[in-house]
Amino acid sequence: MTATTTLVREPEICATWARAGLADTHLVYEGADAWVFAGGVRHQIVLTAGDLRRRGVRPAQAVEEALAGLDLDEWRVYGWVAFDFCAPFLGADRHLDDDAVLAHLFVPEFEVFLDADGNLRFEGVDDELRDRMLDLAQSPIRVDDETRRPLPVTDDPTGYRGRVATAIDEIRGGRYEKVIMSREVAVPFDVDVPATYLAGRLANTPARSFLFDLGGLQAAGFSPELVGAVAADGLITTEPLAGTRAFGISADADAALKQELENDAKEIVEHAISVRTSCAEVAAVAVPGTTAVSEFMSVRPRGSVQHSASTVVGRLAEPHSAWDALEVLFPSVTASGIPKAPAVDAVYRLEASRRGVYSGAVVTASSAGDLEAALVLRSVYRDGDRSWLRAGAGVVAQSDPEREFTETCEKLGSVAPYLVEAAR
Repeated sequence: MTATTTLVREPEICATWARAGLADTHLVYEGADAWVFAGGVRHQIVLTAGDLRRRGVRPAQAVEEALAGLDLDEWRVYGWVAFDFCAPFLGADRHLDDDAVLAHLFVPEFEVFLDADGNLRFEGVDDELRDRMLDLAQSPIRVDDETRRPLPVTDDPTGYRGRVATAIDEIRGGRYEKVIMSREVAVPFDVDVPATYLAGRLANTPARSFLFDLGGLQAAGFSPELVGAVAADGLITTEPLAGTRAFGISADADAALKQELENDAKEIVEHAISVRTSCAEVAAVAVPGTTAVSEFMSVRPRGSVQHSASTVVGRLAEPHSAWDALEVLFPSVTASGIPKAPAVDAVYRLEASRRGVYSGAVVTASSAGDLEAALVLRSVYRDGDRSWLRAGAGVVAQSDPEREFTETCEKLGSVAPYLVEAAR
């Protein structure tokens, strides 16, 4: 059934639907000009490291073969790919067990699209479910200062500063140019993920946002950038962000920190080498001569921080697919390092715990050939009775461990103040 009606307040409505248990599996995705709530499982694809080992195929090939096997003329797929998605092809295979999930995607039973004007378009929704969703939308959940339970993030139980110092030594020794070192922060209470999504989205300025419950893993996040997107006409876009300062302190302080960011030698070096790598990656799957930097080192506010940002574009070349483009861009240069293979190896060696979906991507794609992958950062995660946050910072030869730790605190400020405890 397809129908259209008009409502407002997209994040409130989507969070309300997610909390109401309309479908055990669901995903909310805020795109550039519309939102989607996808629910139920018509088909599911779970790709593990063992699958790739047994079959000897690339991650993109494995996903494309699974989608081709759906025997559907048209489809839209949603889900996530882990940081580990391309690890077997970056020399990091030894770090992954066979059951490590590299991607979890699903074709939904129903979708509801919410456009910028507040219009709702229902796909695959029967009358009973439609009426329930409309009723719920009339009384959305609310969050306020009394609802939230902010989390302190300044402790360092995993020795983050020391791990950054080790990475700096390795960079100065010539092992790699840059690596992103991250740290996990445990949340000592059970998180209401949909309510936290609403509280955080109302306070943040993401490039994309998402909320999902998929395979027992829940997450809500406010992505600062696209790992990559491929339009149906073949336009490739990636948005490397590198270089960070706090934001939201005051107009004067924000302006001063912006100027500092634009003139800091370490941040400029970190950003420039990230853009260089992004250009090389896009060029690997683009029509020769079409790769270009369409925007360079602008400063974009993203919740509690502001970043130096660039945009790299190209035109997808045959016979490459959108999944090939994602594979070559993955993991994001701004979440792994340069060169990627030794940087990814350093991540596995030096970080205190595995990343999983952190610094992976939430993905939407369709049979028309388009794909969009939003970087999973500034997020809260819940799996069973465990909830946590995670943030990282780019480490180069000029880095200072104390400053990198402070940067992780600034980034965690996009989520930690907005946590909502689940009702007991």
